[in-house]
Amino acid sequence: MRVILLGPPGVGKGTQGRRLAAERGWPLISTGELLRDAVAQRTPLGDQARRLMDAGQLVPDGVMIGLVHDRLSQPDAVSGFVLDGFPRTVPQAEALDALLKENGLAIDSALLLSAPEDELVRRLKKRLECPVCKRAYNVASAPPRASGKCDDHPDVELVHRADDDEVTVRSRLSVYDGQTRPLIGYYKSRNRLAEVEGVGAPEDVFTRLRQALAVFVGGQ
Repeated sequence: MRVILLGPPGVGKGTQGRRLAAERGWPLISTGELLRDAVAQRTPLGDQARRLMDAGQLVPDGVMIGLVHDRLSQPDAVSGFVLDGFPRTVPQAEALDALLKENGLAIDSALLLSAPEDELVRRLKKRLECPVCKRAYNVASAPPRASGKCDDHPDVELVHRADDDEVTVRSRLSVYDGQTRPLIGYYKSRNRLAEVEGVGAPEDVFTRLRQALAVFVGGQ
């Protein structure tokens, strides 16, 4: 089963993606982490991305597709995966479809998590992040097990992201509207889209997500 999580910043894709991946035994593939790992490991694609980012330029689709291709080729992704953060645009979605088609595969489901903008702003202003693994927490709705510490790196203090102030958050949501919302129509036209309300307790959101996914897997 190959699943994409869609939705604006702060809607809970990382939290729900980790739960879904753990329950089903699929890897959670975050393209943000792929990019950071490639840069840290000095892979050819990582070096190319670093040069572009150092120059203040966006990482092009070709580099991102290359990173995703390499990750999806690993053995743990053969039976399925949860993809968070990619695709962000329709051209990226088309490239992903072409990449999977080469191996006779396709995206099975695109799950769209949604929440009102004011709720997203409220969440993002309360978000904390691990500077090592970049895992995000929310002090109100998804706190770490130990106050101020990362669950996966218990000796590391969580920090507020510099770009989580209200002005920057609303700007990022505007970028999402312009670049990523067209993906909704793309997957809806292919009968792969299901919308999940992302408001409420994380357990309730996860229940709704599982129910939406069941439509695509025959109720399993």
